[in-house]
Amino acid sequence: MRILILGGTGASGLALIYKALEVYPAGTVVVYARSPQKLPDDIAQHRSVTIVKGELHELDKAEAALDGVNAVVSALGPWLGHPAGHPIATFYGELIILLLKHQIKRFLVLGTPTLRDSNDKRSLFWASTIAGIKLTARSAYDEIVAIGEVMRGKGDELDWTIVRVPFLNNNDTELTLAGYVGDGKTGVGLSRKAFAAFCIEQIEKTEWVQKAPFITDG
Repeated sequence: MRILILGGTGASGLALIYKALEVYPAGTVVVYARSPQKLPDDIAQHRSVTIVKGELHELDKAEAALDGVNAVVSALGPWLGHPAGHPIATFYGELIILLLKHQIKRFLVLGTPTLRDSNDKRSLFWASTIAGIKLTARSAYDEIVAIGEVMRGKGDELDWTIVRVPFLNNNDTELTLAGYVGDGKTGVGLSRKAFAAFCIEQIEKTEWVQKAPFITDG
């Protein structure tokens, strides 16, 4: 197994890398990162880790990182001061073309409840939370919505999953509940370790292919 991880220098991305190395000890983890110097030494020097330095707009470097890859898992998401123009969604649109070119089917990306799903039910908590995000962090709101539009609009030939998460924490648990917003069982928090465990587990599963589950702490 050869897995490309995007957003690997952030806390959630690091959790993805560690979990991928644990689950696939004989595999290779490719990390595509703008600032690979942020990676801890135990990852940067790991024999099973390949690092490719590049930015979202450097599609030639992104394509080079896809060589021999079986699946792509992304922890990319809006950040403090996120720019307008949804750069992540734009990148995903170009990346989907490259994935199809290289016959790579599995693509898991990070999302939030801001990205709606037809299976979601009414939730006063999330409705008010999303309204607050739209009001105070419009660029981040627009980015998440655009990610959903790109994945659903251009990913017909891919086995994509949008893993929607609530408020992330650093709890030491990998237990998750997967469902939909307002279903009466999902909560409002999720550990980064649980996010990573769910994503890596889903690489070879089909339950959530072309779906957008909402996952929370189990």
